[in-house]
Formats: sequence, structure tokens, C-alpha cells
Amino acid sequence: VWMVGTSNLGTASSGLWLLCNKTCEQLPVNSRDEASLKAVQAFMILSIIFSVIALVMFIVQLFTLEKGKRFYITGAIMLVCWMCILIGVSIYTARFTGKMPESTSSHHGYCFILAWICFCFSFIIGILYLVLRKK
Repeated sequence: VWMVGTSNLGTASSGLWLLCNKTCEQLPVNSRDEASLKAVQAFMILSIIFSVIALVMFIVQLFTLEKGKRFYITGAIMLVCWMCILIGVSIYTARFTGKMPESTSSHHGYCFILAWICFCFSFIIGILYLVLRKK
């Protein structure tokens, strides 16, 4: 749920793939906004992939890194994840905020807010990994 809108038909929610009112259907997107939506979808999927890779790399480095060394690879991967979130959420904010089909008023949904929170935390975690030393 990235956007929530109300109309005379009730409350509708829109995500990156589906538009749900009482039933869910594919998100209707005009040809002008289709490339932007595909970019948002791609960057959000990439951010998930890079965060999982960062977790795996942290575990690998935890057991293979020498004492006193830093987690540079894990931090770099987490900062790439941060950039993917930044690009994806920024495109969505610029192109789709306030655009709900057939709604009279709309506001941001919980996934949109969580995406910005993840943006902040992924940056903090990336910097912490770069500073973190193995004890």
C-alpha cells in the first residue's frame, strides 16, 4: 500500500503492482508513467537483493575476516542498497504521489512510509559497517 484514496465507492489502495478496492486488479498505468513505474519496481527489488547479499557477506566476513579488520565489502553493498532505495522512492514520490485513479482524496500508505524509513536505516547501517571492526 503506497497510496490510499477515498471516493464514493469506498477506500482504495494502490501499491507497485496492484490496485485494490474490494478486489485487487493490476495497477492501471498510462503509457507515459509506465517506464517510471517499472523503474521503481526494479529499484525496489534490487534493494531487497542487495540487502540480502549484504547480510550474507556480513556472515561470511564475520567468520573469515581477521581480527581488527573492517567490514568494507558489507558496508559498500549496503550503501548500494541505500542508493537503490533512494532512486526508487524518489521516482515514486516525483511521479505518483497524489495520483489515485477515481479518488477524491489520497494520502501515502504504510509501505511508502516504510520505504523512507528503510532508506534512513540502510544508510546508517552502511556507514556503521564501514566503521565496524571485528573484535
